[in-house]
Amino acid sequence: MTDQAEKLRQIMQRKESRAKGNTRIVAVSSGKGGVGKTNFAINLALAYGQLGRKVIVLDADLGLANVNVILGVIPQYNLYHLIKKQKKLRDIILKTDYGIDIIAGASGFSKIANLSDEERQNFISELDDLSSSDIIIIDTSAGVSDNVLGFIAASDDVIIVTTPEPTAITDAYGIIKIIATEIDDVDLDLKLVVNRVNSVVEGKKVAERVINIAGQFLNLKVDYLGFVYEDNLVHTAVLKQKPFIILDPKGKASICIRHIVSRLENIDYKEGGGLGRFFKKLFRG
Repeated sequence: MTDQAEKLRQIMQRKESRAKGNTRIVAVSSGKGGVGKTNFAINLALAYGQLGRKVIVLDADLGLANVNVILGVIPQYNLYHLIKKQKKLRDIILKTDYGIDIIAGASGFSKIANLSDEERQNFISELDDLSSSDIIIIDTSAGVSDNVLGFIAASDDVIIVTTPEPTAITDAYGIIKIIATEIDDVDLDLKLVVNRVNSVVEGKKVAERVINIAGQFLNLKVDYLGFVYEDNLVHTAVLKQKPFIILDPKGKASICIRHIVSRLENIDYKEGGGLGRFFKKLFRG
């Protein structure tokens, strides 16, 4: 058996093991930086937490981590201590005031940003220690690296975040293409979210462009999970180091996030009247 085949076999075994414990691992990735991936991952986690789920956000950007910065928390330990085998994964979990837990990444350490195959597999195998959680959301680094592909292959669902910018669309297709060619997993579930859209039509057009190209040239199915409206509140929330779904639960971006969770979980989103009713009809359509 080749090394690649053996890695895939181990990954599938871990997925089957997690499935028995009902722990769902969702990787959030992007083809380029600056598309709002980390902000999306954090607020997605909070929306899950508000449904009563036990959620852990793993900051898997091993060189330029910022999940804890957006949440305004200072961790005592992070992934550097795990990689250096100074701590176990369960020892570096940090509880937040928002009802979710995080595992902070490490910034400024080029060595752990470029793990060896063995280090990466050991790291991924540590996820089994988190089987008591309902949802583990992995915020990967932007772009494509062996680390990113390793986390994606180990996940149950993969969400690619893009924006309407031409470079972001091109890079989103680029990472989807690499995933299709590098990860031999027929059960890999790829989904697309278009962030910072100004209209429903804009989000749909961007999604159709990426999905159609992926289907035509890669023979790969990518599902359109939804969009997040451009919202000035998001920028304000980042400056205040407070998630936008907490700062304004009824804001446009917050409602979009809740609808995305409802689609992931195949449940009805309930929001009384106004914009909430509009979104409910829109997503059903």
